[in-house]
Amino acid sequence: MVGAGADGDDQAVEAALRPKDLDEFVGQHRVREQLDLVLRAARRRGGTADHVLLSGAPGLGKTTLSMIIAAEMAAPIRITSGPAIQHAGDLAAILSSLVEGEVLFLDEIHRMSRPAEEMLYMAMEDFRVDVIVGKGPGATAIPLELPPFTLVGATTRAGLLPPPLRDRFGFTGHMEFYEPAELERVIHRSARLLDVGIEPEGAAEIAGRSRGTPRIANRLLRRVRDYAQVKADGVVTREVAAAALKVYEVDARGLDRLDRAVLGALLKLFGGGPVGLSTLSVAVGEERETVEEVAEPFLVREGLLARTPRGRVATPAAWTHLGLTPPQQGAGTPGQQGLFGA
Repeated sequence: MVGAGADGDDQAVEAALRPKDLDEFVGQHRVREQLDLVLRAARRRGGTADHVLLSGAPGLGKTTLSMIIAAEMAAPIRITSGPAIQHAGDLAAILSSLVEGEVLFLDEIHRMSRPAEEMLYMAMEDFRVDVIVGKGPGATAIPLELPPFTLVGATTRAGLLPPPLRDRFGFTGHMEFYEPAELERVIHRSARLLDVGIEPEGAAEIAGRSRGTPRIANRLLRRVRDYAQVKADGVVTREVAAAALKVYEVDARGLDRLDRAVLGALLKLFGGGPVGLSTLSVAVGEERETVEEVAEPFLVREGLLARTPRGRVATPAAWTHLGLTPPQQGAGTPGQQGLFGA
């Protein structure tokens, strides 16, 4: 419910709710201001904009900004992703069909194959690629000139990008999590587009549980709208929003069932830790990757869980949030005294 990934329904709704220019885009003030300067300068020169790299967690607006870049430059946009480009030939086919000034949006660019990455170096810098024809000693490289284009790369893990690729971007913007007041503006705008009646207190209630992510805010708004239409008069108030999100198991801090299960196991079964990730995953009945990539980032950001060399440890805020009393200092983890005879 509060995962930052986009499923089919999210993608369809996001297409209708996405802002069309920088003035409509809410939040990310620094990135928006810097990007506005880059695009305005490119328009005055009458050329293409520099290549742009956008990094940040899922759901913060990287795809939306890429579409805004194309709209601001009055250029077409082509959308693909790193996992879809597994061979250099795949990238060559895309690059060779671009028109002058076109924007190529490459999502999850860090997951592109290494041969394609190396081809992209020359394409970004010299607008040229070498197509290898033949194999073995008889292979020849045919240079293929490309029209000037703008590459917009998006990544959730900027550290995995090789430095030669990262350095070829003329502008790099990091997307931050949104403040509740910014999310309230997002929710009010989406409510208008969805024709949903909403009170300021209702928007604030949803914003406070949206994990600082517009995609989650819009998803929760749609679920609260359903509840309001079925069990209320269709208007989203604070009471209606709180009741709806209780049904969907999203608490006041934005934790869902998995988050609370992880904290509950860590506190009740292991006395607050430290405990290994594999053991914690077995305790909640989830895959290790699910706990590490879905639940942990938000719990760490909220100050409810800490990663240490010895394992995962709950913070005092975690005990308070679940209404539990932390053990006394020196009590140790349950079971350790019997094990070591201390």
